[in-house]
Amino acid sequence: MVKIKTIRSWLDGAGFNGELAEHIAYIVFGIIILVVCVLATMLTRKVVLKFAAKRVKNNKITWDDVLVESGVLRRLAHIVPVAIIKFFSEDFGPYSRFVQKGVVIYFTLVLLLVIDSLLDAIDKIYRRYEISKTRPIKGFLQVVKIACFIVGGIVIVADLMGQDPVVLLGGIGALTAVFSLVFKDSLLGFVAGIQLTSNDMIRIGDWIEMPKYDANGEIIEISLNTVKVLNSDKTITTIPAYALISDSFKNWRGMQNIGARRIMRPVYIDVNSISFCTPEMLERLKSSTLLKDYIETRQAEIDEYNKSHGLDPESSVNARRMTNIGVFRVYIQNYLKNHPGIRQDMTRIVRQLPQEANGLPLEIYAFANTADWAVYENIQSDIFDHIFSVVGYFGLRIFQNPSGHDLKLLKEQNLK
Repeated sequence: MVKIKTIRSWLDGAGFNGELAEHIAYIVFGIIILVVCVLATMLTRKVVLKFAAKRVKNNKITWDDVLVESGVLRRLAHIVPVAIIKFFSEDFGPYSRFVQKGVVIYFTLVLLLVIDSLLDAIDKIYRRYEISKTRPIKGFLQVVKIACFIVGGIVIVADLMGQDPVVLLGGIGALTAVFSLVFKDSLLGFVAGIQLTSNDMIRIGDWIEMPKYDANGEIIEISLNTVKVLNSDKTITTIPAYALISDSFKNWRGMQNIGARRIMRPVYIDVNSISFCTPEMLERLKSSTLLKDYIETRQAEIDEYNKSHGLDPESSVNARRMTNIGVFRVYIQNYLKNHPGIRQDMTRIVRQLPQEANGLPLEIYAFANTADWAVYENIQSDIFDHIFSVVGYFGLRIFQNPSGHDLKLLKEQNLK
């Protein structure tokens, strides 16, 4: 390697002398060292790193591939120029102290970048395991990153000021209020992240609803400050982590775990169509296997009651009789009981709700035997398609506000 004395002799031969020649000699020496560093870095990347990456990809271990993809080895290559400059730092004479400071700063930056890539690689490797969905560590790794960069920044500042880094670290206590203000979101997010994971409130893959943030979809990432939700329309909503602690949200994990999804929808019956069942209607409805046993058993109970109390169903208001709405409700119950898409081990109810302006709500409450959205909607539609189709056999009508077509027919009838 060319030394300072050699460069100085060249400069003397070229007619440079005195203090100017000395400064020029150190500048030329520095340029030569920088060129050597660039060449050494290129050689390391083109030869050493390519060889290492090839060996990593050809072995049976899978996690080391992530180290290459995350750029850990690529950033480690910057240590080569650090070593070269450190080796020749004493040759810079009066500039040696500044060069050594620069080496420390450069090495600190390289180390921080390597740690940053290494932590990213750890997160990617961890995500390959199933436990990562219930215990994500990205938030904790981001806290480690922040701590490392703070310590690295203190080391750099201490080196520039010529102070002991430990002394500056001790003075951080006086800046606690400032740090609390600057890193408010990070601190809130860190605390929220601990609560979210320790209480198992959310996991990656959970489907949540949070109307305040227009979020309705699957959690794809849990970080220090934010939670990312992939909505059903493929848009991404970013929610502050601490908002999931301070505000309410709905998590559909329970539905996914049991493999069932609730059906809760009313059918509005026109009250004017509700009436007692005639003998002819009961005979016709007995043809249904879902109603035959019920009608025969129920009719026998009613006949026995009326006979024991001396009541005539044809003339007495107090006589017991079956109603079309009651038989229809039993029919729906038996239909759901025999439907292949309904969970029979879970709550299954057909009930009347208080009457409204739109008629009498007859609510179907049951659980489909799937959590898949598309399959669930098909099951629900199939059930209500059938209900709307058979309601007329019971002498009932679905309530519907009059449309323009209805008004047109009414007008035509009046004209006739």
